[in-house]
Amino acid sequence: MADQTPEGPRFAFGKNWQRYLRVIDERRMGLAESYLREMLEAQDLRGKTFLDVGCGSGLYSLAARRLGAKVHAFDYDPDSVACARELKRLLRPDDEGWTIEQGDVLDARYMGSLGKFDVVHAWGVLHHTGDMRRAMENAAVPVEPKGGELFLALYNDLGDSSRRWKRIKRFYCSGWFGRAVVYTFSIPYFGLSCLLEDILSLRNPLLRYGGTRRGMSIVFDCFDWIGGYPYEVSKPEEVFRFYRDRGFALKNLVTAGPTLYNNQYVFRKGLPTDNMNISEARD
Repeated sequence: MADQTPEGPRFAFGKNWQRYLRVIDERRMGLAESYLREMLEAQDLRGKTFLDVGCGSGLYSLAARRLGAKVHAFDYDPDSVACARELKRLLRPDDEGWTIEQGDVLDARYMGSLGKFDVVHAWGVLHHTGDMRRAMENAAVPVEPKGGELFLALYNDLGDSSRRWKRIKRFYCSGWFGRAVVYTFSIPYFGLSCLLEDILSLRNPLLRYGGTRRGMSIVFDCFDWIGGYPYEVSKPEEVFRFYRDRGFALKNLVTAGPTLYNNQYVFRKGLPTDNMNISEARD
């Protein structure tokens, strides 16, 4: 499941999201809304504008819209754009407050043309562009300069382990042989690891497959993780300094702890935050 681009191999994120579309239900939509409320520390988004950078399946565009925001979504991958449009067609076909198009966060001119938004959302996207630093720079451009918020998630840097996974992902995206080899070893590894974690935590293993805290699917997230290339990583202190130097204050941080998962950040532009919340990811 890889697309060949002028920049090299790239995981077919959109095809994975199109499969995930079949399992989106009211429960997952509710979890996505709750997660947005929790991270943004807001009961709703009425009167707000929301930019979904790399919208993927469209789940978080939908969640933001259901919370009252006017939503503009885009993705580099045409299959992801098609997936988000299909979700909109199924659930909100006549909604003029939700627009979806193809676009590239690495295109500074495009990002500058979008205007300003109260919330810019880029969850698990910027590290898959092939140029994470430029993507981080461009994602800040559409944020409303007086109190706008930037909500993003970036893979944690664990040194040698991260570099090893980058090689695995590149090999996966090299062609059918790479996919076959990586699947053969990775699927049993993840399956047994999750089972062992659940047993040690005295948790029903089947609950894991009902959806993550964010409303996503652990199955499709697993495929996304195994093949997700391009792949870059960062440390929380690096991301903090990057946005601090551009006029942002850290409002909320959920770290990945000693794992390769995403560190999750909410930054506020131009205005200080009253409180800063830091915690470790629960899934």
